[in-house]
Amino acid sequence: MSRSHPPHLLVVFRPLARSVAVPRSGVRRHMLPPMRSRPTAPELERSAAAEPAPAVAPAPGPGEALAMLVRRGLRPRLGPVDLPFAPNLDGPAADRLAERLGHYAFRLFLRGAILRRGPFSPPQATRFVTPAQARRLAGQMLELGLAERAPRGRFRLVHPARSFGGTLEWYLARELRRRLGLDLAAGVRSGAAGVGGDLDIVAAAEGKLLYLEVKSSPPKHLTRAEVAAFLRRVRGLRPDLALFVVDTALRLSDKVLPMLREALGPGLQARPRRIVRETWAVAPGLYAVNAKQDLMENVCRAIADGLLARSPPPP
Repeated sequence: MSRSHPPHLLVVFRPLARSVAVPRSGVRRHMLPPMRSRPTAPELERSAAAEPAPAVAPAPGPGEALAMLVRRGLRPRLGPVDLPFAPNLDGPAADRLAERLGHYAFRLFLRGAILRRGPFSPPQATRFVTPAQARRLAGQMLELGLAERAPRGRFRLVHPARSFGGTLEWYLARELRRRLGLDLAAGVRSGAAGVGGDLDIVAAAEGKLLYLEVKSSPPKHLTRAEVAAFLRRVRGLRPDLALFVVDTALRLSDKVLPMLREALGPGLQARPRRIVRETWAVAPGLYAVNAKQDLMENVCRAIADGLLARSPPPP
């Protein structure tokens, strides 16, 4: 049985073309524009050959640690240094400074001197040492060339810095290189989209990538936003080991560990495992470290635990 159409429409069928509905009165065919044919293989080759040569990719920089970042699709570059001494400090002078930075009281004093933003008396640098200790620490800064005398019995830094963070990174990087033979870089800008902030320290060890986030302020200044930003960098970088290092003698279990667990989300089931003192394994490959008794020893213990966990099982 023939199918009737509405009286005001005429449907026109054409082979290999879309049907077009047109009014019955004053029939006028509106054809769709012909489909553009796909470029032929020679046309594609000629188009590609007409393009300019791509820019030469930059070298990753010296060392295996930076090369590992490049292999992960990042574009790392070293950021500006912020130190209260010459960036090229080396030899015996650097050895003496690193030795003093191993002392928690000296780090507290130098951090306070940096935050004074000008001349300071020894007791003004920190309230956590006695006046006699403060005078001795100020004398050590004079001997190291970090400070010079100012009027009215005060001192001032020879090379003012904005914060103590760069000095702490310098010390940790130098000691990790010396003690563990790591190849590393400090103050690295990753170039990863959506990952803000610098990578404080990245290191290569036994074919594995290590990332250290270094906090020079006490836990009371730590914010949830900082913890979340750290974990974003971990997820973007995908290191084998990540250490959240806080230069404090205070307990991490009071604030830092709960903030890390909260930021990791409800999927984290295991409780943090204490390695030694306030050095914790928070999750597989993730550690929280403080400075109780010996900052560098705690960092090395966390790295050792992580490397052993990723080693083949014993026979």
